[in-house]
Amino acid sequence: MKQRLFSGIQPSGELHIGNYIGAIKQWLGFQESYESFFCIVDLHAITVRQDPAKLREQTRKLASWYLACGIDPEKSTMFVQSDVPAHAQMTWVFNTFTQMGELQRMTQYKDKSKQHAENINVGLFDYPVLMAADILLYDPEIVPVGEDQKQHIELARDIATRMNNAYGRELFVLPKYVGQKEGARVMGLDNPEKKMSKSAGSEWNYILLSDTADVVAKKIKRAVTDTDTVVRAGDDKPALTNLLTIYSMLTGTSIADLEKQYAGKGYGDFKTGMAEAMIAWLAPLQEKYAIYMNDPAELDRALSRGAQKANAVAQQKLHNVYQVVGLGR
Repeated sequence: MKQRLFSGIQPSGELHIGNYIGAIKQWLGFQESYESFFCIVDLHAITVRQDPAKLREQTRKLASWYLACGIDPEKSTMFVQSDVPAHAQMTWVFNTFTQMGELQRMTQYKDKSKQHAENINVGLFDYPVLMAADILLYDPEIVPVGEDQKQHIELARDIATRMNNAYGRELFVLPKYVGQKEGARVMGLDNPEKKMSKSAGSEWNYILLSDTADVVAKKIKRAVTDTDTVVRAGDDKPALTNLLTIYSMLTGTSIADLEKQYAGKGYGDFKTGMAEAMIAWLAPLQEKYAIYMNDPAELDRALSRGAQKANAVAQQKLHNVYQVVGLGR
């Protein structure tokens, strides 16, 4: 049997190229060799107030982007988190094996509490325990996620170890964090010191997968550059290093080859070439996305099949845990 993997993205905003490079591109490389569970984590999204109709629409959009980018529902299990009740049920069990101090140390909780000071709810605090349930329900060997989620994987391992030791059996496989060395953190176009984010205050921070050709060209033209005019990567050139990384990850051309291609040329030529390459890369994705969004019946079938497969695995794991801890008849 193939080893398993689990990963997911929140449907809390439009996907941008950082999401693709940091997550989906990595998933595609694993899809052939792992039994893959790719989730749309809508329960996580409601830790911040959402418009209900918009959240449902964003969930469908994210599923369409998954498919457009190459997630194959015949090879992988693609599903919506709230379609599998075991995620919420297992979270309660895990809450009793998680210490308050562990959650108080979570970097994302601290950051999000500052961003949403008017709504520091229990769900926001408990977010990492739900994530542990997301993961451990499927006994994945690996969890390919962004670097900012590494702390949550460590908590999932701690909870699994604690329960395995408490009951003297291997209830859970200990998952391993898997990240990318190159492109692991795609930084903002307007600020190479901060990660590209859907919640950034400026639309010039990111390029959405849905951006038109004109918008892509404008955003790259306005992207921050370094003080000199040499197109090269380096610790002393964070802006160009970020742009070169994005360019390389989307085209498959190495950074070294891009540096040679633009040797003796200025930032203007580089940005023009990058914009053209990105527009050409986005075009077929956007066409596929439109096909899925315009066929809601087929999208529903894909999500229903995924939910059925995920429920079969998750319910069995939940049943096993309930039996061990003394729940159920």
